[in-house]
Amino acid sequence: MIIDIAKQCREASIMTSTMDGQTKNKALKMVAKALKENADAVIEANSKDLKKAREEGLGDALYKRLKFDGTKLSESVEGIESLIRLPDPVGVVQIERELDDGLILRRTSCPIGVLGIVFESRPDALVQISCLALKSGNAVLLKGGAEAMETNGVLADIIIRTSVSAGIPKGWMSLLQTRDEVTEMLSLHDIIDLVIPRGSNEFVQYIMRNTKIPVLGHADGICHVYVDSKADINVAATVAFDSKCQYPSVCNAMETLLLHHDIAGEFLPVIKERFDVAGVEVRGDKEVRKYIDCLPADETDWHTEYNDLIVSIKIVKEVDEAIAHINQYGSHHTDAIVTSDRKTAKRFMDLIDSANVFWNCSTRFSDGFRYGLGAEVGISTNKIHARGPVGLEGLTIYKWTLEGNGHIVADYTGSGLRKFKHRDMRNA
Repeated sequence: MIIDIAKQCREASIMTSTMDGQTKNKALKMVAKALKENADAVIEANSKDLKKAREEGLGDALYKRLKFDGTKLSESVEGIESLIRLPDPVGVVQIERELDDGLILRRTSCPIGVLGIVFESRPDALVQISCLALKSGNAVLLKGGAEAMETNGVLADIIIRTSVSAGIPKGWMSLLQTRDEVTEMLSLHDIIDLVIPRGSNEFVQYIMRNTKIPVLGHADGICHVYVDSKADINVAATVAFDSKCQYPSVCNAMETLLLHHDIAGEFLPVIKERFDVAGVEVRGDKEVRKYIDCLPADETDWHTEYNDLIVSIKIVKEVDEAIAHINQYGSHHTDAIVTSDRKTAKRFMDLIDSANVFWNCSTRFSDGFRYGLGAEVGISTNKIHARGPVGLEGLTIYKWTLEGNGHIVADYTGSGLRKFKHRDMRNA
């Protein structure tokens, strides 16, 4: 029964919340070592998933995410090693305030508790999520897509066995197998503290509609690059190309390219040539098609996350039109401007309502590992406790503790009685 698994996870979370950083890092080191030692088993399991995916006609974007070869395994191990080097996020005193003599208030970071993570394809997500949960002292229930069942099963078995042998409480991590278990998990709002979905817009919306548990994540990855009139042509072409082509099937890849009309005639032939070589299908509005030969773009394209070698291009009159377009059609994930004008860049970055806003660099930098967060559990476009790539800090919350010596509120009530000092002890 899933409720029994969840209860065991809750009990384990109480213990993991107090584990010291040395024990957690030891477990992570052992997990990294075990993954390398069992590489053949992981890759063999993944080959079974890939074969089945081809037979069942899995889409190209999901198929690419499903692949977990030696390179992906090495990247996962590198992410764990990066995570080990980061300081323990638990037990950090954020606020220490003397309310009065002998009455000390502290705000200290602590784990969220039990995480429910549901994700499609991407077996590497299982490694990232479980290791982030371990380092941040959380317990986790995981459910991957059926297309990655073999790979996820082997990875989860390695991580659970190894971590428990290193001293992490039994039950801190479990891998769910069926959709029915996910449905039941989403009903456990009194046991699970946070749900993080990773997948398509339809998938994330389904999760949000079917649970009372707080949900952290993003639905779409409709990312933009805006090329300003004062952009360097080569820099702009390089940034736009990388944003679209470096890995087109992920949520931080560019889907729409916006161009200032003053630079369109010079820039479009350059980027079109690069896109043609890479096999990118270009869709442009009426103004774009005056400069290059491409398919027409319509209203639907501005709303579309392609996750493929397809890009829509629109010409705008000035930066404010670009900002308005992005805030209307974007998914508040990652958007970038290319310009040599600092004032224009600042306006763009101040007014774009997205979790990540870049200047003169690729949208593909929007990633927990690249941010130095020790990989990520996902990207959040929420405006709650975590936004952007969610790493260790995003998997912690805080608690208030108050230490006194028989202090009572009655002494501070009414005129002429005791007064609060509210002295900041950390900056004293």
